[in-house]
Amino acid sequence: MAYHDEEWGVPVADDRRLFEKICLEGFQPGLIWLTILRKRENFRSAFAGFDFERVARFTDQDVERLLQDKGIVRHQKKIESVVNNAQRAIALADEVGSLAAYFWRYEPMAARYRPDKLDYMTLLELNKTDASTAMSKDLQKRGWSFVGPTTAYAFMQSVGIVNDHVDGCEWRSRTEVLRRNFQRPTV
Repeated sequence: MAYHDEEWGVPVADDRRLFEKICLEGFQPGLIWLTILRKRENFRSAFAGFDFERVARFTDQDVERLLQDKGIVRHQKKIESVVNNAQRAIALADEVGSLAAYFWRYEPMAARYRPDKLDYMTLLELNKTDASTAMSKDLQKRGWSFVGPTTAYAFMQSVGIVNDHVDGCEWRSRTEVLRRNFQRPTV
């Protein structure tokens, strides 16, 4: 509940937090999100606070160390993906100025991505959009991994690029105010 009420959908512009979120979303498939949340502090410790400049320098020995860490999800390909994506994040931030500037350019116009009424059943069916598919394809073209369209969409929801609090949720309007007042990062 605290994650939903205080964090999910709140706009994020900090590159380290964005990198953390996209990495954690990459660990989630096949698990419930609560598992990832319960291990989040362990992930932060294991991956140098998601400082992508530091993670990019992780070696094979670091990957082996992480595979022994019971505090995180020990999936070799996903761990290797975080290291790979950290290297790609450096290149991307150098190219466009910041990860935030890159990710926020995929913010869809509300009228194009959302139905008039967003209820729980619609949200369950809405697991990817044209914008998340475009983001996913571009990231994959740049060498990122574990960033499919569904993962990209969950990331967009979590960092406020879209507001998917359902109708009737007390946080939907609060989140929309935060989004309206949010200074979008630019290149």
